[in-house]
Amino acid sequence: MSNRTRLPLGDYYQLLLRHGLLADAAPLAADLTHPVSLVSCDSKLVIPNTLFVCKGVKFKEEYLRSAMEQGAFAYVSEREYPAVPLPCIRVTDIRQAMGLLADRAYGHPSGALRITGITGTKGKTTTAYYIKSIVDAWLAGQGHRESALLSTIVTDDGVERRPAKLTTPEPLDLQRHLWNAVSAGADYLTMEVSSQALKYGRVIGVELACAVFLNIGEDHISPVEHPDLEDYLNSKLLIFQQARSACVCLDCDHVERVRAAAAACPRVVTFSQKFPSADVYGSQVRKEGEKIAFHVRTPRYERELAISTPGLFNVENALAAVAVAEAYGIPADVVAGGLVRAFVPGRMEHYVSADGQISVIVDYSHNGMSLQNALRSVRAEYPGRELTVLFGCTGGKGIDRREGMGNAAGEWADRIILTEDDPGPEEVEAICADIGVFLAAHGKDYTVIPNREAAVETAILGARRPAVVLLAGKGCEEAQKRKNGPEPCIPDGTLARRALDKYNAG
Repeated sequence: MSNRTRLPLGDYYQLLLRHGLLADAAPLAADLTHPVSLVSCDSKLVIPNTLFVCKGVKFKEEYLRSAMEQGAFAYVSEREYPAVPLPCIRVTDIRQAMGLLADRAYGHPSGALRITGITGTKGKTTTAYYIKSIVDAWLAGQGHRESALLSTIVTDDGVERRPAKLTTPEPLDLQRHLWNAVSAGADYLTMEVSSQALKYGRVIGVELACAVFLNIGEDHISPVEHPDLEDYLNSKLLIFQQARSACVCLDCDHVERVRAAAAACPRVVTFSQKFPSADVYGSQVRKEGEKIAFHVRTPRYERELAISTPGLFNVENALAAVAVAEAYGIPADVVAGGLVRAFVPGRMEHYVSADGQISVIVDYSHNGMSLQNALRSVRAEYPGRELTVLFGCTGGKGIDRREGMGNAAGEWADRIILTEDDPGPEEVEAICADIGVFLAAHGKDYTVIPNREAAVETAILGARRPAVVLLAGKGCEEAQKRKNGPEPCIPDGTLARRALDKYNAG
């Protein structure tokens, strides 16, 4: 913190005033020259001279008292707490206020970075890793350090590297990561931008060099996320309002609305497998050994490319990365090398038995749209094999996933095993029963094994050979969200290797 400029309270107050967020017309009864050492919304992370932000529907006055005891000297809130003897800057929208304060506190770090922001119902993480691999190959050739990454899997800002807690961090955490990236000497950063982050202002103040729109499907529709598809789509389209360039998939639903929103950007690069008129056009997709090959044409070159990640559907994500490279002017050879070397943890990871009779694919597919694509691709890539799918659905949110994933499995899988996948407040068996309704509509039987470790072993060892087994939903995650919160779990890839070792040993 000592390396950042300490601004006076008046700077923050004027910022909120300029944006029309102050709820009170009377001047603030506080010393506006008082230096602010830290802006924080976490009562556990407070130092002397902290400006504290009271946010969240579950916020309690005791959090503010705790912050005061640790050194907070003023607070920002939508309501005043008269029993706490600190100056209150009352605002009309705490989320917008926090986004602005966070950006100001860290000195607008996004202005010193070229940030690629990716949104979409599926494919964000894979696309992020493809883009990072290409950009890193380009940077390495210039003697620069690797780019930073904020993804669903990992937060790696050049200073901190740890498993991610949210797809897109809260504003103060996000701006800290951007500042860390600048401090570490990074030139580029790739990040996933969730619909919730866009809807609730987590990315306020973040300049995007390029905004990528992959697709839109019916997911995250629930009382605690988005009330309907219209709200979900409108939230995602906000990404273009803060970007200099846009990369848009012409093959997505509601593409005309997406293109209209993207027109706000000075430059738009389109990509497609259906429309040759796209700026980046992919065709002739095929499997070559362990790689997926395809032909690409861009305004600057035409050539063959390949990805090492299984899944024919990943060509769409690769084309998105090629489009970003086009926006950045990255040479074709660098694009080709970066793509083929890209590895995405927990996304279409491939494991195979010693005799080649059992192939296991670990993927993060956790909604109907992504599972449908994964199963369709696996069926095409492994013809003549029994296809087993193992999955579950989250509890307490995303209820529509049970229908989408149930229908996808019912349409494509030969053998279905249902298990836990972040059941939260619900019973695993109850969630599986909901999914089972949609499987029954396809005339499919299924087995319920609540313990995921046992379920994975059964899925692999009980498969009728030659077989392909898709373990969907968890990817490389190391925690299950249960009734009492997150509990450690073994990643699906490790479970797959254990089961295959047991199979190989006879």
